[in-house]
Amino acid sequence: MKQFILTCLLLTAAGTLTAQDKKKPAAPAPAAQAPASPPAPPKKGPQLYKEVITNKARTDSGLFWVHKVEDKYYFEIADSLLGRDILVVNRISKAAAGMRNFFFGYAGDQIGSNVIRFEKGPHNKLFLKKVSFDEISKDSTQAMYKAVNNSNVLPIVAAFDIKVLPTDSTATVIDFTDYISGDNDVLFFSGNAKSTFQVGAYQSDKSYITDVKSYPLNIEIKTVKTYSKGGGAGSLAAARPPATAGSTQSVMYTLELNSSMVLLPETPARQRFFDPRVGYFARRYTDFDANPQGVKDISIIVRWKLEPREEDVEKYKRGDLVEPKKQIVYYIDPATPKKWVPYLIQGVNDWQPAFEKAGFKNAIVAKPAPAPWEDSTWSLEDARYSAIVYKPSVVANASGPNVHDPRSGEILESHINWYHNVMNLLRDWYFIQCSPTDPRARKMEFDDELMGQLIRFVSSHEVGHTLGLRHNFGSSSSTPVEKLRDKAWVEANGHTPSIMDYARFNYVAQPEDSISQKGLFPRIGDYDKWAIEWGYRWFPGAATPEEEIPVLNKLTIDKLKDKRFWFGTESNADDPHSQNEDLGDNAMKAGAYAIKNLQRIVPNLMEWTREPNADYENLSALYNQLTTQYGRYMGHAAKNIGGIYETPKTVEQQGPVYAYTPKAIQKEAMAFLIKQLFVTPQWLINNDILNRIGNTGISVVSSRQEAVLNRIISTNTISKLLSMEAELHNDAYKAADMLDELKQGIWTELSARKPIDIYRRNLQKSYVERIGQIISPASVSPLGGISFRIGAPAAMTDTRKSDIISVLKGNLRALQAEIKAALPATGDRMTKYHLQDVNDRIGKILDPGK
Repeated sequence: MKQFILTCLLLTAAGTLTAQDKKKPAAPAPAAQAPASPPAPPKKGPQLYKEVITNKARTDSGLFWVHKVEDKYYFEIADSLLGRDILVVNRISKAAAGMRNFFFGYAGDQIGSNVIRFEKGPHNKLFLKKVSFDEISKDSTQAMYKAVNNSNVLPIVAAFDIKVLPTDSTATVIDFTDYISGDNDVLFFSGNAKSTFQVGAYQSDKSYITDVKSYPLNIEIKTVKTYSKGGGAGSLAAARPPATAGSTQSVMYTLELNSSMVLLPETPARQRFFDPRVGYFARRYTDFDANPQGVKDISIIVRWKLEPREEDVEKYKRGDLVEPKKQIVYYIDPATPKKWVPYLIQGVNDWQPAFEKAGFKNAIVAKPAPAPWEDSTWSLEDARYSAIVYKPSVVANASGPNVHDPRSGEILESHINWYHNVMNLLRDWYFIQCSPTDPRARKMEFDDELMGQLIRFVSSHEVGHTLGLRHNFGSSSSTPVEKLRDKAWVEANGHTPSIMDYARFNYVAQPEDSISQKGLFPRIGDYDKWAIEWGYRWFPGAATPEEEIPVLNKLTIDKLKDKRFWFGTESNADDPHSQNEDLGDNAMKAGAYAIKNLQRIVPNLMEWTREPNADYENLSALYNQLTTQYGRYMGHAAKNIGGIYETPKTVEQQGPVYAYTPKAIQKEAMAFLIKQLFVTPQWLINNDILNRIGNTGISVVSSRQEAVLNRIISTNTISKLLSMEAELHNDAYKAADMLDELKQGIWTELSARKPIDIYRRNLQKSYVERIGQIISPASVSPLGGISFRIGAPAAMTDTRKSDIISVLKGNLRALQAEIKAALPATGDRMTKYHLQDVNDRIGKILDPGK
């Protein structure tokens, strides 16, 4: 401001001096010139090629020719590519600081995918359309084809002016700059991803294009984008008012994004129809042609395309191993710590014997990512490459997604997420499950070789997902429990037939069994090899996917004569065969052995978790892991009560698909729970540990007991028991009998006239309160709880019209009578107070009006 004032003063002084000058006046200023002509407006409509793609253009040839002219990006799209399906996959290339949201917000995360087409429209326009394959009709000769297409017009999501005259080019040229520079859900975040990643308003002035590269089958677009922080669904941020402009509270995310546009095959790969007896991920759609008198929902599996080379077809038919036309290759992220790279590679290569069962050698391989001087075009975000992506995350996890062609289910690429902190989870699992049998696990930092082998196992599991395989929670149920202690057998066969199970490690093995790592670790097993054979074997004699069905069905029926090839879905809440984190064919026997191992750990836990100059964080973490593992064993047993086995079958197979868990097994489960859980597990209550980690025995024991009570005493469990009784009569484990046995196990002190300690008093109150929650829920609804239908999702039922309330009330009345009979003989004051209190509570539950 001072400078401005000084300048004004000098000008004024100069003017004054001129006015007082006696010299000859200066000549008048020349007349003002006419304003220059405005620049000519840009030509409208298509122009000559050389007027658009000038000699300043930098051109990259590939799928499309990409021309950069100053700050503009032009796509030159060959006519043969118009109407072709193009898969768009969007990923974070470099993540924003402060963006992480548990599993999300890391480099390599996928943020959206679409299938698009470019099609010419009127008025010199090129339209970009989104494509859906959820409803199809393939037969263009039938009226249904027209009807389906009339009801499924593809949305036009963008329109572009055609820039070059058709008479001056053999392709269509459009300016794609604004579409890349802006924000849209085709190239960048999908709507769901914005919510997940908490991405808000786009900041165009803080965003720019980094590069656009064209390759033979794909185009890679790299941009830097800035967004305000938005509120994810259900997040605290969603409830806050938006920050005002310039507010110090506003948060911005700046990140680098990569968008891959990949040309899909003109002829889709052959489909293979889904079979619930083999665990593959599936792509579902509605086919209006498949059923002549209706519609049919079609499920096809997700898998890579493996075929023999033309010159090897006859060898393949003879049963010789041949190499596929295209190998499945996974690259290891260059950011991965070098010492873990060999183990990740081995975890991939371990799948090769499975593909040999399908007739292919060298079908799958892992490699270190090429160095820049080896291949300057290689990029982790390039959709042509599959990779194991290392993420410096506190999340203790790994995951194996894939990108596939929605028309055929063909997997095109995969980016496996490898979170750094998964090693912490692996250490905890192995420590809790195997430290009694493996001395290497009795410390907080494992040797590199042990940790490397653990990494190898998880690598194999996640690769299995990217090959199309789902979790097989039922696999471990095919192994007899005693075989898990048989050194020769378990080291030869493994403790579960599938690495896709959540079986983790052999926690049944006892120290005296002397079982080595080979019998403790999971491995790619019999089921996995069969599943790869089922999904990837090439059948040259079948001309269509429909012709493969009887061939595959016969193979499957023959295989399933051996239980080791059985698949148990991860989504069945009622089948005790299909459980995560369990082992063996009998949860109670396996759990009894497992608890013996936990009991060996507790007295040593302080020593095995001790590190110099450290606090008790290790002790707290591992004690919590131990109690969680104990809770899993209780849950495995509890699932048998009211259990329903599910065994998918075709009409060629004998026996039912659904069957109730036998009465003897349910009673065994109840006896196990009473002995191992409801009789206070004193071995868990180690005050030397609890006093160092700030926990109490009451809290530890009560939380585990209540979790099981809530499952057993539930409308879902009791509904199933009542249905069993209706069908099986005296061969059923009746609801009233189950509740009687539970009551007797929890209230043994009444008949023995013994004092009741604090742990049992808390358990007994929980028992009464749990029943009360069902009889007199806090908020009464006409529909009182969850029921079930065999083979169908859970459905609501009116508990007032079933026997659920009746058996619960009958159980409480019997208990109340026992309490009243025991009270006169009760000498212990706290026992007396407790029984009086419980008697009052039962009275209010049975008669709320009191």
